Amino acid sequence: MDSSASSRSHSFHESFLMLSLALIILTISLIAQLMMRIRIWCSCEICQTFIQSRWTVRFTNLCDWYTHLLKESPTKTVHIHILNNIITANPDNVEYMLKTKFDHFPKGKPFSAILGDFLGRGIFNVDGDLWRFQRKMASLELAHVSLRAYSFEVVNQEIDRRLLPLMKSLAKGREVVDLQDVFRRFSFDCICRFSFGLDPMCLELSLPLSEFAVAFDLASKLSAERAMTASPLIWKTKRLLNIGSERKLRQAIKIINELAQEVIRKRRKFGFSDQKDLLSRFMTSISDETYLRDIIVNFLLAGRDTVASALTSFFWVVAHHPEVEAAILEEANKVIGINSNLTNYNCYEQMRELHYLHAAIHESMRMYPPVQFDSKFCSENDVLPDGSLVKKGTRVTYHPYAMGRIEEIWGSDCSEFKPERWLRDGVFCQKNPFEYPVFQAGLRVCLGKEMALLEIKSVAISLLREYRVELVRYSPVPLFSPGLTATYRDGLRVLVSHRSMNYD
Repeated sequence: MDSSASSRSHSFHESFLMLSLALIILTISLIAQLMMRIRIWCSCEICQTFIQSRWTVRFTNLCDWYTHLLKESPTKTVHIHILNNIITANPDNVEYMLKTKFDHFPKGKPFSAILGDFLGRGIFNVDGDLWRFQRKMASLELAHVSLRAYSFEVVNQEIDRRLLPLMKSLAKGREVVDLQDVFRRFSFDCICRFSFGLDPMCLELSLPLSEFAVAFDLASKLSAERAMTASPLIWKTKRLLNIGSERKLRQAIKIINELAQEVIRKRRKFGFSDQKDLLSRFMTSISDETYLRDIIVNFLLAGRDTVASALTSFFWVVAHHPEVEAAILEEANKVIGINSNLTNYNCYEQMRELHYLHAAIHESMRMYPPVQFDSKFCSENDVLPDGSLVKKGTRVTYHPYAMGRIEEIWGSDCSEFKPERWLRDGVFCQKNPFEYPVFQAGLRVCLGKEMALLEIKSVAISLLREYRVELVRYSPVPLFSPGLTATYRDGLRVLVSHRSMNYD
């Protein structure tokens, strides 16, 4: 064996030994971490039910088991010791976390680490000065009438040029379609155009999904899966070794970064002062390309998944309540007219007058919020208003899904779908945001709330006025997949048919 071959062999064995040693150290650290933080020896009923998955005997979804626990708790708060997680459906606690002691309950480093590779330093993944800076900028930009008008223009073009023609084709062929997939494609097209000025054409079903859309979906899914591992050391080890899901995540994020950088550089080269999209507006104040990428990817995630989830649940629940569908159409007849369509000129006024539709959408999100729970990490030892002790570093989760089913908040009929609960003399009345934190509340309340609602209402009324949407398979309870937003595990398979103009 020559000296060079001997050297390569020695180098290989040395690398192998170093890798083996690293794996041994990480394994020992993982076991220690599990023993210290996860407390697998906890013998309380709740923890044992969680560990052994005994909750699946009675409940379809984990969120339904949490709801059961919270409803049974006198304080509407429970502690999952093995997860070091306090979960609450108590509005006083929610207000305390999101407003009164806002600085004591940040997103926290554990959460930021989970989504850090995907979302970077974007608004939904940071605290402190970085968050305040982006919040202020976003608030100013999203308040501009011109930006809201551009958002509405994008949504209406997607509806008229893609969504309705697609529905027409499906109705003609009597084809079964996954409406959840349609809404995810639709909302991704909209938010990409609004945020980037980029059209991925996801709703063109004759075309394959763009590489960017596929990469974005995968990055979102794999990032969410990090949060479900028993310990962060598991995914951190896989990331260090660049194996399995972490290797796929790295590849997906690389594709996202490359496209984002290309868009930013082209915009800078050819000018952005006359562009309407959000990226161009941020580029007037920020030059750091990585920071711009992070900000826009955060808006893409928030604007796509939440809107698609809200639309999916709305059509699921309306299909189960034909009387609500009839009331929505009756209101549309009076406000818009039987033979008239929504127009750019008077749409805002017409939408404001669709009080029952607005109520039905809010009621749908009460029962099926796009984000079923949200967590913060306590930065100091504290006591919640209900008396729950919170140690520094504890994860504290408020649960909008469960809160929508609490009798003390919504009354004895809280399990019923009743848009009327949002109306007073036929006029929509907003509820206490700390009892209904679907759009968060307090200092982190969703800045895009009004634009999201306008998009949801525009799609809902446009489809319902022209088409009947019939579920292929009846299900009394949706089955959700784990993730950052509520996703129907089996999709929403429907048959679409034309509706006569008198809505019979």
